[in-house]
Amino acid sequence: MYVGWHMKTNLVTISPDTPVLKAREIMDAKKISHLPVTDGKARLLGIVTDRDLKEAWASPASTLSVYELTYVLQKLKVEAIMTKKVLTATPDMSIERAASILHAHRIGALPVVENDKVVGIITSTDLMEVLLQALGMSEDSSRLTLIVRDRIGILAEVGRTMQEAGINIRSVMTFPLQGFPDLWQLILRVNLAVSEKAVQVLTERGFKVITKYVDDLTPYLP
Repeated sequence: MYVGWHMKTNLVTISPDTPVLKAREIMDAKKISHLPVTDGKARLLGIVTDRDLKEAWASPASTLSVYELTYVLQKLKVEAIMTKKVLTATPDMSIERAASILHAHRIGALPVVENDKVVGIITSTDLMEVLLQALGMSEDSSRLTLIVRDRIGILAEVGRTMQEAGINIRSVMTFPLQGFPDLWQLILRVNLAVSEKAVQVLTERGFKVITKYVDDLTPYLP
């Protein structure tokens, strides 16, 4: 999965001389929280976020009346409040790399730049949608968790068990089990209609299947 496959390309941008009040109106109308600031040739100059606008609203609020504040904000341009050193992504950046940058820097979006031009934007909301799709999350699916040892062939063994039973695996994810260096959570999603059958065939093959939260994992450890 790459950023270019999941980024939003119907991009809304503004120029540096856009009034702060206008930027606020655009965000409210489009229901977005980030506005890349570009020149006339789609080159990225900065970015304005919902947080930047809130700070601009709050900074003089203690000393100005509502009318004075409105006048000041009408004159204030986004160039004065935008972030100029912008972290960006490229279309060929992996989704996990983009997620790592957002998490490490505690930001909500990355403008996507190619050949010095802004071609899209990817947000934390977009990445959450990708995660949910990758996990196969839906109302007609069921989640099964196995605690397995980190060994070659475990995925093939589980897949073969399901194949022999005629059960399609909608998604697979592995995740280390905290406190157990050699154990992993193997998380499967299958169609809800075959969930009970999946539990049965996996149990018969010797796996201990978790279908809901349990406080004590000891009985499920291999």
